[in-house]
Amino acid sequence: MQDVPSEAAPTETVADMSLLLVDDDKPFLTRLARAMEGRGYLVRTAESVSAGLAAVEEAAPAFAVIDLRLADGNGLDVIARLKERRPDARGIVLTGYGNIATAVSAVKLGAFDFLAKPADADEIHSALAASRNARPMPPENPMSADRVRWEHIQRVYELCSRNVSETARRLGMHRRTLQRILAKRAPR
Repeated sequence: MQDVPSEAAPTETVADMSLLLVDDDKPFLTRLARAMEGRGYLVRTAESVSAGLAAVEEAAPAFAVIDLRLADGNGLDVIARLKERRPDARGIVLTGYGNIATAVSAVKLGAFDFLAKPADADEIHSALAASRNARPMPPENPMSADRVRWEHIQRVYELCSRNVSETARRLGMHRRTLQRILAKRAPR
């Protein structure tokens, strides 16, 4: 009778810790991959929607962390394909452009959570490790509705290259009203 090495013997306590990271910010992707490997995940990375879809087709991971806006498309396409290939997978969408409509779309397509950038490895690990039936805890100090509105206006203002007239047009408000809002300090 031959002894089987203990490392080759299957154990039932080992869970699938495969993780796919999809982000077009190479430094962030590299740092996050190292941090998640340090937490026990078997990490694969992709820098585009097409590479993310190919990785899902090759071997659908148990976990995924996917940037919403990528150079070649929308990260929600990767989440949707992942859920088709592996319904039990836990996907998290990361974005610096978060809004309620996008978060709802992400969850409807199968994302488990939606985190705003910059999210650190601890936040991501906590979201991935959360119980499947647990609801995330509400934040200690949630932003007020005024603060959310102010941040949205600031984001649009920056996207319009700080052009007040263009920002006012896109937000559907009078230019002077926008100027008054921009002159004020951020609400708490």
